[in-house]
Amino acid sequence: MLKDLKKRNFLLFIVCFILLITSTYITTKLFFKRSIESSYITNTSNKKCVYLTIDDGPCPVVTDAILDVLNEYDIKGTFFVVGKEIDGREEILNRIYKEGHSIGLHTYSHNFKKIYSSENTFIDEMLQTQNKVKKITGYTSTIIRFPGGSSGHLNKTYLENLHNHGFKIYDWNVNLGDGVDPNIPVKKLFDNGKQYKDDYSRIIILMHCNFNNKNTVKALPLIIDYYKDLGYEFKAISEDTKEYHYRLKK
Repeated sequence: MLKDLKKRNFLLFIVCFILLITSTYITTKLFFKRSIESSYITNTSNKKCVYLTIDDGPCPVVTDAILDVLNEYDIKGTFFVVGKEIDGREEILNRIYKEGHSIGLHTYSHNFKKIYSSENTFIDEMLQTQNKVKKITGYTSTIIRFPGGSSGHLNKTYLENLHNHGFKIYDWNVNLGDGVDPNIPVKKLFDNGKQYKDDYSRIIILMHCNFNNKNTVKALPLIIDYYKDLGYEFKAISEDTKEYHYRLKK
């Protein structure tokens, strides 16, 4: 009888020991899970950013279609507008502004031979477009983009001159290629939109909204979904956004 009692006590001890180990394991696992979740929430402010930038507008149909896609996803983009394209399309420019997107300046004529004939001509065209945007929207834009990019044009003195006029420059590090060939297939545009380096602290994507950039509209949701799935945060360029330009000429 005493032997049976000892046996039962031993079995009871084993059961209690197993329950204690199991309880400790579950508690520890939950603790680390909550720690990881807490760390993830804390670090969401450090998410990498992607900027969708759209050049050459405003343009009927395509610019509106791009705005429709951005609104569907509740994402803000940056439209670098050409001054001569605004006449007769003031409503599109106003729509860009009223829906909370950024407006940048992309010269007035977009004529490479003219705008790159001198620094003064380039700056005058930016100021002309700036005044036109302000007259229509009431907003004074100070963010600019060189047609074709700043590479080969910008040196230290030129940069200082632009800064003295209050301008900040924004080139790009991902290019859809739709400015050179608007008929690139949607899949190729999507693939081009994924061509970035892992060490980029932010991604600035170049796309266009000319009348013939209809494939860009179709590729845009694919690009947005791709970066959303990677956890990127979408932002519009503003006056507070850190400047991004290519290497200066010596």
